[in-house]
Amino acid sequence: MNHKIKTLVFLLALALSSSGHIVAQGMPVYDNTNFISFTKSLIESAKQTSQLLKTVEFLKTQKENIEQVNNVIRQLKAVRDIGRNNQRLFNVVQEDLREILNSPYIKADEVNRISQSFNDIIENSLDGLDYIEEILSSNNLKMTDAERAEVLKDMEIKSKEMVAEIESKTKRYREIIAFREMQYKINNRETNY
Repeated sequence: MNHKIKTLVFLLALALSSSGHIVAQGMPVYDNTNFISFTKSLIESAKQTSQLLKTVEFLKTQKENIEQVNNVIRQLKAVRDIGRNNQRLFNVVQEDLREILNSPYIKADEVNRISQSFNDIIENSLDGLDYIEEILSSNNLKMTDAERAEVLKDMEIKSKEMVAEIESKTKRYREIIAFREMQYKINNRETNY
């Protein structure tokens, strides 16, 4: 009952508020020009979206190409640096090792030990070069350019460590030679008492 009263009051208020003249609006009128203009703008928007999608795909492809080129450049730099490090190793062995082994202050039993420690580093370096050649030339290894670049970067770090190790050994043996030379001079000096 309360609901019926509210509905009746609402209808009465609606009837009083109207001007007493209610007119039906009839059939809506469509403006064909607006419809055609709207359709044209939708078609143009679809063309722009299609072009944008093609541009995004093109940019994605270019990004992948740039990444591949960057990986190849990293590989080339790593290989170049590994080659330089190995050249340094061979130079140290060729020049410094001969000087160390020819020193009169190196004992005969030490010659084999020194030669073997330098030889181990050179063998490790040569094994690394063989591995690098296999990585770069073999299609059997299923590696992406990024994985290949990562392996080469690790090999570059190892070659730098070998250079540091061989330089450290060379320095240590020179210090031993200098100490023994000084000891010899002290022990064999002439005294003028």
